[in-house]
Amino acid sequence: MKPTSRIQTSSGGEFIEASRTILADDYVPKLVRCWDLLSEGDIWWRPNPASNAIGNMVLHMCGNLREWIIGGAGGERFDRDRPVEFSTTAGQTRDALLAEVVETAHRVDRVLADLPADTLLDPLTIQGFEVTRLHAVYHAIEHFGYHLGQIAYVVKLRTGKDLEIF
Repeated sequence: MKPTSRIQTSSGGEFIEASRTILADDYVPKLVRCWDLLSEGDIWWRPNPASNAIGNMVLHMCGNLREWIIGGAGGERFDRDRPVEFSTTAGQTRDALLAEVVETAHRVDRVLADLPADTLLDPLTIQGFEVTRLHAVYHAIEHFGYHLGQIAYVVKLRTGKDLEIF
């Protein structure tokens, strides 16, 4: 894991930098490594009807980042169709999905780069929850890591390979 610059002068600034570093320099490269091992068929494979395919998880991760950070913390207008994230069973290719999640992570990084640390305690309402901007960022970064772990596990199940991500 890449450390932060350690030049921040406030805990809020360090939190924002750490969030950016974790997403851009830790989570996204691990997702790309997983992606490199997947076939087109692996993206929409489900072990059973109650489980989500990797493609669904990626759509959901993008929707969550857009709603909680780009829309919530960043204030950009965003309309989300959360049920479609889970009901989709095909359509987007492996390459298109990877491009979508990488572009979403870049947009999140730009929002966080411009986020003033002194606004982290400002109140927001997201999905009906009353949270602070700090809470929204923390939730979205943690949520991405949670689903990245699920994806890594499925990749190991599908390929039988060590991901070599640690």
